[in-house]
Amino acid sequence: MPRILSQDDVSEFRERLCAVAERLFAEHGAQAVGMRQLAAELGVSPMTAYRYFKDKDDILSTVRASSFDRFSDALEAALRTSTDAVEQAAAVGDAYFNFALNQSSAYKLMFDLDQPNEADYPDLVRATARAKRTMSDYIRGLLRAGVIEGDVELMAHVFWAAIHGLVVLHMAGKLPGPPDVEAVRDEMFRALFLAYLPRKR
Repeated sequence: MPRILSQDDVSEFRERLCAVAERLFAEHGAQAVGMRQLAAELGVSPMTAYRYFKDKDDILSTVRASSFDRFSDALEAALRTSTDAVEQAAAVGDAYFNFALNQSSAYKLMFDLDQPNEADYPDLVRATARAKRTMSDYIRGLLRAGVIEGDVELMAHVFWAAIHGLVVLHMAGKLPGPPDVEAVRDEMFRALFLAYLPRKR
């Protein structure tokens, strides 16, 4: 007879399984990793994981939601470090870059993976929307301060596309320097800010 699991037992195993899944999905691609590989990494039978998750897509959505939430936590914490809009923007940019490099597996699963049925997972939908909102908050602060002007959503996507491109190039070893990646990042943001400076009336 299977042991009755406490809530702590369930939470602990789910966390262990998600940590393994995050690494394996990022390293090999979600399609190449099955429940057997995940179970083998944890030293349990393939059926054990089904006591905690419906299927692999359920695990993938849970891992991705957790990644988006950790990403949002990092950016929101950076936003709170100052009340100055320009300083907030710089802190958010640093937090984004540091998260991408220090939690690269999570970052890859967030933005480099297509999960066609993600709308079926409310927690993933919520976490994705939170991250998108968080990536726009510092733009709103710059607008309120009169530092830049333009459409919030458009500018947020432009800045996001720029820093994501920089992150991907850096991860792929395509920015060996000189100049170093920090210099490229600083110049990239300087150029973007110049593009959105308020026009003289």
